[in-house]
Amino acid sequence: MTAGLWTNWVLPGIWITLQLTLYSAALATAVAFGVGMARIHRSRFVRFLAGFYTEIFRGTSALVLMFWLFFVMPGLFGWALVPMWAAVLALGLSYGAYGAEVVRGALNSVAPAQREAGIALNFTPWQRMRLIMLPQAVPEMIPPFSNLLIELLKGTALVSLLGVADVSFAAYLVRLATQESAQIYSVTLVIYFVIAFVLARGMRSLERRTKAGIGIATTPGGAR
Repeated sequence: MTAGLWTNWVLPGIWITLQLTLYSAALATAVAFGVGMARIHRSRFVRFLAGFYTEIFRGTSALVLMFWLFFVMPGLFGWALVPMWAAVLALGLSYGAYGAEVVRGALNSVAPAQREAGIALNFTPWQRMRLIMLPQAVPEMIPPFSNLLIELLKGTALVSLLGVADVSFAAYLVRLATQESAQIYSVTLVIYFVIAFVLARGMRSLERRTKAGIGIATTPGGAR
């Protein structure tokens, strides 16, 4: 693979992949916390809506949703999305549904006595959530969120089917230009591994800091 192919296609593709991962993860995080907290709301109607959202987006294909947003939505509503944002929306909504279950489970794992203490102190529901439940639940969310982030990174390869010039699409173009499948796809595997490794290490560091913030000691291997 020549320097020109690397500079003109692969490096810009890596940057597009990083952007897709960042934007989709930000949307998925917002969706996960919003829907996850709604899953334990005292209103049955709110819980139903949150559960309905979760089941819908966990049960549909992110790729098909991406195609629907890009090809179908303009004809139905007149809203045309560029491929990049159709991909971000599809990935963020889909992975946010999985993240919502992580948030729900972590919040439910907080000891009932902690919630009762907040009620005894006359905290509002939002104060109990912000001051008592989330500080204890967030450290428990980070390991599964780390897994979802890596899956999201790998899921960004789907955008190549919309013609978005991510690293997978760049690898396809390089293969067409050079007919060297083994080399370019081996390099692509290494690129994904390096990005995933950095993300995983970052999430591990975040987990240690959040647990230290509430007085939970962790070993380098992650055990308490």
